[in-house]
Amino acid sequence: MKRVVVTGLGAITPIGNTVKDFWEGLINGRNGVGPITHFDCTNYKTHFAAEVKDYDPLNYFDRKDVRKHDLYSQYDIVAATEAVESSHLTPVNTDFDEVGVVLTAGIGGVTHFYNEVMEHSKGDGVPRFSPYYIPKMILNIPSGVISIKYGFRGPNFATVSACASSSHAIVAGFDLIRYGKATAVVAGGAEAGICEAGIGGFNAMHALSLRNDDPTTASRPFDKNRDGFVMGEGGGCIVLEELEHALKRGADIYAELVGVGMSGDAYHITAPHPEGYGAALSMERALKDAGIDRTEIDHINTHGTSTPQGDLAEVVAIKKVFGDHARNISLNSTKSMTGHLLGGTGAVEAIATIMALHEGIVPPTINHFEDDPQIDPELDFTFNQARKRDLHYAISNAFGFGGQNTSILFKKFTL
Repeated sequence: MKRVVVTGLGAITPIGNTVKDFWEGLINGRNGVGPITHFDCTNYKTHFAAEVKDYDPLNYFDRKDVRKHDLYSQYDIVAATEAVESSHLTPVNTDFDEVGVVLTAGIGGVTHFYNEVMEHSKGDGVPRFSPYYIPKMILNIPSGVISIKYGFRGPNFATVSACASSSHAIVAGFDLIRYGKATAVVAGGAEAGICEAGIGGFNAMHALSLRNDDPTTASRPFDKNRDGFVMGEGGGCIVLEELEHALKRGADIYAELVGVGMSGDAYHITAPHPEGYGAALSMERALKDAGIDRTEIDHINTHGTSTPQGDLAEVVAIKKVFGDHARNISLNSTKSMTGHLLGGTGAVEAIATIMALHEGIVPPTINHFEDDPQIDPELDFTFNQARKRDLHYAISNAFGFGGQNTSILFKKFTL
């Protein structure tokens, strides 16, 4: 099978609106959490989230196009545009008939859906929906927009698996290239669910942190007193490319994607398997796909959402897969800084993992105050301070409601 490398990166996140700013935010422990400004949340249980800062859509779109896209779609397009531009793919060095696009979200246009329905409910019952109502809501539109923008005519679709959605997009892109069905694939995802329906829905599930008195420390993965995740927004995108093609055109190569693993928990629609069964299978399958031994893994960017059940289940899975070697792995959760970007989280954290390999720095897990007695104290979660380390292999985990698990295994690039 063909080797697959990463030649482009794009991100818009609560701690930085470009990959450069995002990475600087990560290694400096920048906190993206603050009071919700998107709507009046007075009557809601949670009053904070990790919003994208200083975002003006008119810096990226003209007024007509802003009307066509829900915020999640805008984030998808912004991240994909940065990734494509950084890859330097052109019609001169690449056959655009062989470039695919797989962009996605976990929920999609929930803000637009909510607003349209609320407006309709105030009327006389006569349907007066926007002509953009459906296109602003469905998940495959960003893939189509990027295809139209650049003329990419390869495979074009979206993947949906809740918080694993954009990881599955990367998996799909990887398989398309290594099986010879595309030369390059633009893959990633975004989310913009900080709205009445998003916060209200997750509050009803008791999934969100309620630490309104101290929101900046609310996202505290693996801490004894974690009480739920913090909603985030934004997106990430990477350009995957067949190695020989990338070398031929002189592309910059950030990392190599060498293996992927996927599984289902077969347990519960929202809770993880308490023994980490599906998560363990996912990591084991990534190792097998890459053809490497478990002792070769240096770093895992965990799913680490800051929920009591989820964090513990992932730790159980890591120890099950890696045994004593788990104590030699630099673990972290970048959600401690960005919050949980839902369908966009897999791609954003894949970028964090790629940059960790490329730069030799493991970003921290911030907001750690007290060890959880249920978690092995000898595990290294890179608490509160970034650390330099020569990394060779790293895994990025993303797990979704429905028990859908992904593990993506990257390698520091060498010929």
